Amino acid sequence: MTRNAGAASRRLTPINARNTSMVIADQIRDRIIDGSYAPGEQVNEANVAAELEISRGPVREALQRLNQEGLLVSYRNRGVFVVELCSGDVAEIYEARAAIEVGAAWTLVHGEKSVLTATAAALSAVVDQMQPFIDRADWLGLAERDLAFHTALVAATSNSRMSRMYATLAAEARICMANLETAYYRPEALVEEHQLLVDLLLGGDWSALEAGVHEHMDTAIHDLTRAMHDQAAEDADSVLAKPS
Repeated sequence: MTRNAGAASRRLTPINARNTSMVIADQIRDRIIDGSYAPGEQVNEANVAAELEISRGPVREALQRLNQEGLLVSYRNRGVFVVELCSGDVAEIYEARAAIEVGAAWTLVHGEKSVLTATAAALSAVVDQMQPFIDRADWLGLAERDLAFHTALVAATSNSRMSRMYATLAAEARICMANLETAYYRPEALVEEHQLLVDLLLGGDWSALEAGVHEHMDTAIHDLTRAMHDQAAEDADSVLAKPS
């Protein structure tokens, strides 16, 4: 499987609306999430400005914003790069995701019934999109649908601050998944696991829903940590196997 396949075709697009650092940061963050920018890849200020057809000032502000979020890292005399995360970061990221998603679920369950019902329908639609990716072993596409499910759950609360915090975590989760042959050791169970979350959301048993979210994230921590360790071992073996 070619890593980050198709990512090159999803670079930045010129901004027609008012040019702000926040809009630019949102675009770059989205490109990190979908894998267009790979971990360790340089994000060149001049190149981004040229792609967006704007001056470099707002781009510089956007890169500084993403640097503060922890998605980019700046090295003196080298430039700005997408951060590279290791297995040690996984637990923190997914525990933080669980905290926000539990909060989002609480808001939805105790909010308007019509919003909850509409959210459940939208989430089920995302779940239905997962199986084709599993059938053709498109793990990058599956990761996008996976993150789309959880992002939609949080977005349904209409809490802009919660969504902003979650966007950073989603990008970090995508960075962790990047360059892995697969982050899913039980892909056949993924559809069932996500549909269960939808059913729990509608079921009215808050304790079961809260436990379900935490169990889902704990499983992700276990599988992703294992995948990163396996990939590191495989990469090390490949280096050792090369003729000197």
